[in-house]
Amino acid sequence: MPAVEATRSHRREELREFLISRRARVSPEEAGLPVGGGRRRTPGLRREEVAVLAGVGASWYQWLEQGREISVSPQVLDAVARVLRLSDAERRHLYLLAGMNPPAPEVAPERKRANCDGLRRLIDTWMPYPAHIMDAYYNCVMYNDAAAIVLGMRPDNTQNCLVDFFADPLYRARSHSWEQNARTVVAQFRAACAARPDDEGFRAVLDEVSEASAEFREMWAERDIEDQGQIRKELEHPLAGLLVVESTVMKVPARPDLMIVLHTPLEEANTAAKLEWLASPEGRRGAMYPVAG
Repeated sequence: MPAVEATRSHRREELREFLISRRARVSPEEAGLPVGGGRRRTPGLRREEVAVLAGVGASWYQWLEQGREISVSPQVLDAVARVLRLSDAERRHLYLLAGMNPPAPEVAPERKRANCDGLRRLIDTWMPYPAHIMDAYYNCVMYNDAAAIVLGMRPDNTQNCLVDFFADPLYRARSHSWEQNARTVVAQFRAACAARPDDEGFRAVLDEVSEASAEFREMWAERDIEDQGQIRKELEHPLAGLLVVESTVMKVPARPDLMIVLHTPLEEANTAAKLEWLASPEGRRGAMYPVAG
């Protein structure tokens, strides 16, 4: 059997077993169906009941559960997910098993608050190294003290990492690697935009940065595209001198709308020691970094 067909066969079998297992978890009472009459029945919902509750044909649902090659729409999958009381993770899994791209999950406000508290603890624990968190549009959600000290993040700039990369004079003055990193930053943002072509939030950011920077407009017109990855940054701090760090963008499974950007010191220029000093009481007072004798 060719590898592609073997993969499809495995996915159809997983879809079948997944739907059967989820159907068995939901009782008729939970689904709002009348029960009683003294007739014994197996636990969980029957296929026909799932079909009725989801508003689809009984034969169609049977074919879906059998993993047949049938036409599936997001609306129907969402209806099935609702009837089977699937969690966000299970709903995404159902989409993948059905051969479709899962929609971006919605995060409840209370989960957002709880997760943000945990993310704040994470980036504060990353001290004395810079770390910040941004949303899909590169808006800065929060940053630690080292990001303020080293990268110049502060309340009075735009709080959008793409706009500030091009338009913040403080960051531009500190960044030795600005020229070599600029095209990578633009190409990565284009990849993010391409994944959500109808999202007006990206259009708003593009309008703002295009108005602020002719350099951005030129690079955007080149249509380069890159996935998120690590970027080497060379920064000249007014007190500590040269700092060489590597930024890494990490997705947050519990908050798919957010990305963590961690800056790790490289071995060059004694960067780790300088970052530790900048975060110390002496460094925060603005004393000159001691030069090794």
